[in-house]
Amino acid sequence: MLDIIVGTLEKLPLITAFAIVGVIMWISYAIGKLVNNRIHGSAIAIVAGLVLAYIGGKVSGGTKGISDISLFAGFGLMGGAMLRDFAIVSTAFGVKLEEVKKAGLAGGIALVISVIISTAVGAAVAYAFGYTSVVDMATIGGGATTFIVGPVTGAALGASSEVIALSVAAGVVKSIAVMILTPLLAKPAGLTTPAAAAVYGGLMGTTSGVSAGLAATDPKLVPYGALTATFYTGFGCLMVPSVGYMTLAALFG
Repeated sequence: MLDIIVGTLEKLPLITAFAIVGVIMWISYAIGKLVNNRIHGSAIAIVAGLVLAYIGGKVSGGTKGISDISLFAGFGLMGGAMLRDFAIVSTAFGVKLEEVKKAGLAGGIALVISVIISTAVGAAVAYAFGYTSVVDMATIGGGATTFIVGPVTGAALGASSEVIALSVAAGVVKSIAVMILTPLLAKPAGLTTPAAAAVYGGLMGTTSGVSAGLAATDPKLVPYGALTATFYTGFGCLMVPSVGYMTLAALFG
């Protein structure tokens, strides 16, 4: 009976991958609710994915994480560039230009400055730990921006899987930190109005972290913070692999 089930799952690898991800997401969000969403379900799911990828690589001795195991081969397609880019584009299509204007000039300035600072700090840390290649520095700098910008930058510049994984890890750490610290620092920082939430979303940039942190602070502020945080990710995906890379190449190339 078990052989029949496993054989069927192996014949439908992409469907199997979607089903497993669905179960992981369900469990992750259930755990998130147990801690009152102080750590968002998406962050828990990302950490679970990284752990499974590591285990899969160790067990199989391969180079593609859990997709090296035949039963989970569908993750290779599901986690590939095509579906990743579709997810990014779909996020951008969900935003209306009229709503963007509500964020104001302050939100736009905060977004640009934060992308520059995050990329610079991430690149500096990468350099300090021996990743002196411009491609590696740009990729890890992108990861410090968000865990989406890092892989997009790495894929565009041809970074190694190790460096791309580090960029994702950097973004996940940032996301979790924002989730936890936002409710604690909201009142002292004056994060109590929609305008402040819009600026905050532009400064932090991690949509999952900002949304979860604001949800724990005041659910009414979530749309404003998530709005600029979403554009932060899109802006970072455009700027870090291009302007960011060229700037680092001029300085360290």
